[in-house]
Amino acid sequence: MKASSVKASKHSVLPPIIPENEKKFLESIQSYIISEIEKVGCTEQGPAEEYYVIYKNVFEMIIEHVNAYKNILTTIKQEYDAFIEALKKGQQNAFHLHGKLKMLACEPSTLMYYKKRISELEAKIKKIEKNSSRIENLIRKMRSLRETFSPKQIQPPAKKINPAQLIPGLSLEDSLDIDALSHHLARLQRRVKDLREDMLTKYVPLENTAVLEEKLNRALQLRNAAEKENEHLKFCYYRLTQFANIVSIWENSDRSIEPLQQLVAQMIENEKLAQGTIVSSVSSVFERDPAKSQEAEDLIEYIERFNELFSRGQYEAAAIYAANCPRRILCNEETMEKFRAVGCVKGKTLPLLMYCEALMNASIASKHPLPADLTTEVIKCALAEKRLDLVMHWLTLHKLELSEAAGDAIYNHAEVDKHNKSQYFALAQIAYSACKVHKKAALCLCRQGQIFGAMDYLHQFHRLPTEDYIFLLKHCPGAELFGCLTQEWRGKPALLSFGETILSLMYTEHKMHCIWLLEEVAKEGKEVLAQMIVTDTVCTVEEWNEIAEMCLENKKEKLFNLIISVLANQEGVVKIPDDDQEDAKLMEHVFL
Repeated sequence: MKASSVKASKHSVLPPIIPENEKKFLESIQSYIISEIEKVGCTEQGPAEEYYVIYKNVFEMIIEHVNAYKNILTTIKQEYDAFIEALKKGQQNAFHLHGKLKMLACEPSTLMYYKKRISELEAKIKKIEKNSSRIENLIRKMRSLRETFSPKQIQPPAKKINPAQLIPGLSLEDSLDIDALSHHLARLQRRVKDLREDMLTKYVPLENTAVLEEKLNRALQLRNAAEKENEHLKFCYYRLTQFANIVSIWENSDRSIEPLQQLVAQMIENEKLAQGTIVSSVSSVFERDPAKSQEAEDLIEYIERFNELFSRGQYEAAAIYAANCPRRILCNEETMEKFRAVGCVKGKTLPLLMYCEALMNASIASKHPLPADLTTEVIKCALAEKRLDLVMHWLTLHKLELSEAAGDAIYNHAEVDKHNKSQYFALAQIAYSACKVHKKAALCLCRQGQIFGAMDYLHQFHRLPTEDYIFLLKHCPGAELFGCLTQEWRGKPALLSFGETILSLMYTEHKMHCIWLLEEVAKEGKEVLAQMIVTDTVCTVEEWNEIAEMCLENKKEKLFNLIISVLANQEGVVKIPDDDQEDAKLMEHVFL
């Protein structure tokens, strides 16, 4: 045995020979393991779940590859899977048990904390009850003292007050403090006294407003009468001074009657020629009037006060001050530009809007409307600040001096705030109607979908220029409006000629819309189209031929043939060939 073993050990044992396909399989397995580990990011060794999934897939690949040991390897894999599942289940159970153990361990401490909190709350309740009883005793004492020192009076039943409700203007701590309550009571008593004095001095009953307005109107009438008498007296003074000058000149001459008559006639003629400037020239005599000089000083002081408020940043007070200034010296575009230059103030209303609102309120109160240009700027400012409510209030409840520019500003803003488009059109219509721009007022009605209302509005006035009706069709094209304008309306003649309207719109950007309108009329039947062409006294046959040619250029052969057939059926209309120029001239001579 030993000899044979020694003899065998002298020869080296050869390693097993691995086939080429087995080598490729092993290399693919290794590359798969490396690539999967890099994908999942498990670069370090550890019991990660990803490792288990990777090697499980590798084991399955080996089982599929090795057919001879497939059953044995499958059994081994199942044992490993069962063992791993048992380990996972054990870890989960251990985790849940650990959590339950922690919860059971914390129960005694939690119970202890709850008991401690209960004792603290009970102590606080006792303290509150003690303070409440003390306050109730103080209230009883105060009531008893008030009953002993104040005489009993019959008072009306007071409304019930919730004792648990806080006193307005006081915190909970101050409502329980006697000194704070006494101070608050004294302040309220002073306020009541001030209000009673104001009721006597600053306010009057609502029933007396009619009497006060009557007194104000009477005072205004007296002032107007005094001003009229003053003007008359100034004119008399002017005539007397002129006559005194004439008399002095006559005395220095030869005192004949003829020069005196000539001078008096010249004076009368001068009065007729300069009748409008007499009062202004006479007023220069009284320019040293103390009342007028005092007024000038007041105006200067008013302007200085406004500038002071404006420089301090008190824009609201400055706006009200400027809007109510005498003679409206600060109600102009220069003051508006001054407020506009301030811009936005953080956390406050735009100063320009304050000034505009103050202007409108002052003009409404004084019943003297603002100039049209200033009203337009005020409306633009309110619209820019999205204050549609202000514009609606100004235009619907008060008479303003409006212009077309104001209506344009409101109309154009409808495209900015499309949610309230109908309201903007309604307000723009009010502005246009006030300044008598009827075509734009009707356009606003059309944009609101009120075509019949627009027609009633247009027929209220004398016939407008044809350009105004074409303006409506250009800015609000539609078959319904086109039909209303080109047909009789409630027994009244049509406002536009059918053919003339088509020709007016044919060479504009509405050309395709004209063709569409013709097609809509043609859909109603050839008789309807023929009736409209025959009854059209404005548009000639040549112009209708031009319309037909336009249809042919736009590849509307059916419409072209229909119009040509209607024209050919008219009595006295003959189609002349284009190449027969002599016959054409002859026929033209016959018609002429």
